[in-house]
Amino acid sequence: MFTTRPELAGTHGMVASTHWLASASGMAVLEDGGNAFDAAVTAGFVLQVVEPHLNGPGGEVPVLFAAAGESRPRALCGQGPVPAGATVGHYRDELGLDLVPGTGLLPATVPGAWDGWLTLLRDYGTKSLREVLTYAIGYARDGFPLVDRVSSTIAMVREMFARHWTSSARLWLRDGAAPEPGSLFRNPVLADTWERLLAEADAAGGDREKRIDAARRAWSQGFVAEAVEKFARDPARDNSGRDHAGVITGQDMAEYEASYEDPVTVDLPGGWSLAKFGIWSQGPALLQQLRLLEGEHLGYTDGAPDAATVHAATEASKLAFADREAFYGDSADPGVLDDLLSRDYAASRRALIGEHASLELRPGTPGGRTARLPSFVAEGRGADGPQDPSGVGIGEPTVSPTGENRGDTVHVDVVDRWGNMVSATPSGGWLQSSPTIPELGFCLGSRAQMFWLDEGLPNSLVPGKRPRITLSPSLALRGGAPVLAFGTPGGDQQDQWQLCFWLAHVHGGLNLQAAIDAPAWHSGAFPGSFYPRTWQPGRLMVESRLGAERIAELSRRGHRVTDSGPWSLGRLSAVSRDPEAGLLGAAANARGAQGYAAGR
Repeated sequence: MFTTRPELAGTHGMVASTHWLASASGMAVLEDGGNAFDAAVTAGFVLQVVEPHLNGPGGEVPVLFAAAGESRPRALCGQGPVPAGATVGHYRDELGLDLVPGTGLLPATVPGAWDGWLTLLRDYGTKSLREVLTYAIGYARDGFPLVDRVSSTIAMVREMFARHWTSSARLWLRDGAAPEPGSLFRNPVLADTWERLLAEADAAGGDREKRIDAARRAWSQGFVAEAVEKFARDPARDNSGRDHAGVITGQDMAEYEASYEDPVTVDLPGGWSLAKFGIWSQGPALLQQLRLLEGEHLGYTDGAPDAATVHAATEASKLAFADREAFYGDSADPGVLDDLLSRDYAASRRALIGEHASLELRPGTPGGRTARLPSFVAEGRGADGPQDPSGVGIGEPTVSPTGENRGDTVHVDVVDRWGNMVSATPSGGWLQSSPTIPELGFCLGSRAQMFWLDEGLPNSLVPGKRPRITLSPSLALRGGAPVLAFGTPGGDQQDQWQLCFWLAHVHGGLNLQAAIDAPAWHSGAFPGSFYPRTWQPGRLMVESRLGAERIAELSRRGHRVTDSGPWSLGRLSAVSRDPEAGLLGAAANARGAQGYAAGR
């Protein structure tokens, strides 16, 4: 099997992420005696600087982790809820919207990344906040080289910035144009914001933990919250084509704190178990797919899946994501998850997988529940909707000149010599999501676009609820010991591309790097989570390296196949730990020439 790089192996520590500067920074912290939590927080803040089109300080972060000495994995939710003023009545009845816009101020949730990262650092790290932030502050103040996708993203929204979001134009444009790829870019205002937060933390005094808590308060109850509320009061253009003020307030930010929760974990064949975030997120979709594929013959030849494997996996994805649309959300029936993940339910759903591709959206009846779809979906308003071939399906930023975007994210995995393991998928607060707040150097997120404006659904817009995020880190155990952390950007594709990786690694026997490099695929046959919420029944994106014969067989089975090119789907990274051999491993995606792993 051809691989783009070797799988890294060592004993000291491993960091894998979607950008080489984040991986290098995290590794520097491990070399300086820090643990996996210190390294993950360091890398997370660097990613906010060097991949600003994919995440930012105004975004969110879900983290799955296993701490040495603790008996089971834990989850830290750094996803803020929607503000108190975000109601169906306001958006639908007062503003006349049928979808929450994907850009501007209306889709802002409470920023959760700052409190999430700091809570993790306080409780499980060893370094001071100043030590882990110094790398990100340095890149923001002294500059970092722009990757091509940052420049192209800015170019696509240049007119929107120039005409409507002038604060963003001042930060991101150079003489009215996007900065050149590879050029050195600085964001000194963001560096100043972080330095002010550190100064207020230092002024509060006390030990490491107390200073971290002081920095949390300076964000949620101090000058950051004040600036956010003031800025959100002024209407801004969004992709509804109109100007709207936001509803987020300083009180919303003051009331938010990151929280720990138990992940949902399922046992799988071969002594494996897999932990994911719960029913409020997209995470259980990967578990449902794997349940549906239990007992299926999943063949790999020369490092590539057989056509029958791709077909079965694709049909399983359609069934799992149809259930996501009907039953997942922060307002979901708390008992539905056990029914969705039961082997009896999976068996009944598996019977629907035939020899030919389904062109229907088919949610099930877990525990006898009746599926209720959003009116937008039930009426078919998004089916066969417009899709932008420049970006949909490749997990990179997809933006139109009006600022429309779909699913932009980063990822980082870390393992250290003590056995700590972290998987995090930060996102939100993209440079193209809303106007830059001038005195802070960053913008708010747009995660509320994932809610529906129907009452009474599991994922209805309700004040204080979290959106049904697509962010979906993974942590796997074998024999009860944490051995693998992995994830990818990609919006709705995250838990499909992770399925590709899992099948290649666990069933195909490929090592981490080979499994990441293996040909990938995904379905677009279910409603998207991002505005304008479109989908295409039967749509199957594949990498051409799957082979002409396999692609032809998939078409014969009724899939509407699109060849996306040889290296286009997924931005996976992974780290591993073999407790018996005492070895650590890591690998990162070569697609886009940006993700790297580091370790020794």
